[in-house]
Formats: sequence, C-alpha cells, structure tokens
Amino acid sequence: MRLKKIKGAEDEIKKSQYYVNNPTEYKGKWKDIFNNNNPIHIEIGMGKGKFIIQMAKINKNINYIGIEMYDSVLVKATKHLEDEEYLENLKLLLFDANNINEIFDKEISRIYLNFSDPWPKTRHAKRRLTSENFLNKYDFIFKDKNEIFMKTDNNDLFEFSMESFEKHGYTLKNITRDLKDENNVLTEYESKFISKGIKINRLEAYK
Repeated sequence: MRLKKIKGAEDEIKKSQYYVNNPTEYKGKWKDIFNNNNPIHIEIGMGKGKFIIQMAKINKNINYIGIEMYDSVLVKATKHLEDEEYLENLKLLLFDANNINEIFDKEISRIYLNFSDPWPKTRHAKRRLTSENFLNKYDFIFKDKNEIFMKTDNNDLFEFSMESFEKHGYTLKNITRDLKDENNVLTEYESKFISKGIKINRLEAYK
C-alpha cells in the first residue's frame, strides 16, 4: 500500500508532548521517562493510534509506547491527541522496528502486534514482525517473561506466526479465528474489517 506523503508531518509530530526524540538515548531508562516503575507495553505499528490511546486511557497503571515508522500516519495520532486530556502513561516514537533492540533493554512487559503488514511474498518473510528475525530481537527487550498479543485479518500471516512462535519456544493461548469479545479494544483497521464481516484472528504468545 502506497502511503500519501503529508508535507511537514515530521515537524508536526515533533511538536507533540507525547513524542520522544532520539529514543536510543533512553535505552534501559524508560522508567525515568514515565517517572515510575509501572509495566511498559508497546505497540509496534500503531497506525493512527486508536488502540494504544484507548488502552492508555483504560489502564492508568501501565505505561504505553506506540511505535510507527511512517510520519504521515503517526501525525494523525498526534493530531487526535490534541483534543484529548493529557495521558501521562503514553509516549510515541517515529522509529523503524527493525532497530527495536537499540532503544529497549530488558524493560518491556508486553508487545502488541495489531494488523501488521503481512509481507505475503516468501522472499519478504523475514520482514514480518513475527518472523524469527524479529522474535530474536524481542528476546533482548523483554523484562521478565515474553508476552506478545497479536491480531490480524490475514489468515496466512496468522498461520505463519503460530508456527514461528512455537519454533521460538512460545506457548500459545486464547487462540481464536473469529474474535468476539466485548472488552476488545479496536484498531482503525479492525473497525473497518468488522463492518465488512471480515473475521479477526487473535492469539496470545508467552515464553
């Protein structure tokens, strides 16, 4: 999918009180950013932020970091947050997750992967956020136990991910191929998919 470039998006993002510049400087020190020892959950590929903003509102005792590599997408989240009451437990990064182990060091309690790019071509498999390539990187950022919660509409990615998780030593729980949960916090994509009758796959992976 080709994203429409938004002129001045990065400059607008940097004005946001949620934006953290030079995140590599805070590796191992994110508790200082939040000024507490609460668990830190991250969403990789947060899009326009609907999910992580709502999670931060609901769970005040958890710190959330949203990571998005496209400024034309992240700027929409910062614009939305301008109309919200300030959330002390939320930070946003404009960052490429390929380098995620450069910004965290054994301090993350959970990763959310919501409707990640499926990279359907076999030659691009290592770019999938549930590939061995990324799972190896995640091992270095988890604080205690590894927890990854995943949602996707893509059945092939879901099958690939389950196999990848199990090969990497994860135990899979709460697997569903037709998510129906009144407590489920929706993403922008998810709302559209549900309105079209598209089924949502979800799992929890623990190690």
